[in-house]
Amino acid sequence: MPLTIPAPFRRPLPHEKITPQNTALLVIDMQNDFCAPGAVMETPGARDMVPAINRLADFARKGGLPVIWTYEMHRPDKSDYGIELEYDPLHCLKGTTGVMLMDGLRVAPADHHLRAKRRYDCFHGTELDLLLRANRIENLMVCGVTSHQCVMSTVFSARHRDYRVLLAHDACAGVSAEYHAAAMFCMSDVFAYVTDVPALLSLWPA
Repeated sequence: MPLTIPAPFRRPLPHEKITPQNTALLVIDMQNDFCAPGAVMETPGARDMVPAINRLADFARKGGLPVIWTYEMHRPDKSDYGIELEYDPLHCLKGTTGVMLMDGLRVAPADHHLRAKRRYDCFHGTELDLLLRANRIENLMVCGVTSHQCVMSTVFSARHRDYRVLLAHDACAGVSAEYHAAAMFCMSDVFAYVTDVPALLSLWPA
């Protein structure tokens, strides 16, 4: 019997706790090796999200929010993969076009770029937590790929560090609809406020 994945729980956003001064936008791994046509780890639907992500980025910049782009990136000698290659094909090698952000994304000079992310989790072994705390960030608007790997790992870590995650389900994608739905359902329990792009764009006047 086929498994039916329930829709994510949609709890109301705590608007009184969300301001431009304490919120940042985190865009996870919108790189060629995940998003380009025929890419080694092509994520269906990733390219369709570009307009929505650009709208979020423009909205964030107008409000003075930090915009942070993350990049999975591995050493060419493969020494930092650990056991990842037991599950995934070779991808995101430093010095290749696969690590570059996909075409069409609007990136501004003042944006932050978190490179050399060696694991799915954007917090693991990176300066992300330091960057957020230095900017007095309490809320993270999150989007990107892939829903059930890098996005979910990062959301779990953010929650354990007491960041309030505002997860745009319509600006995330997984390798299948089932993986995406399962990830959103799990994260909606106690790890994130699962919401959508229109709701985030209406948090405050643009």
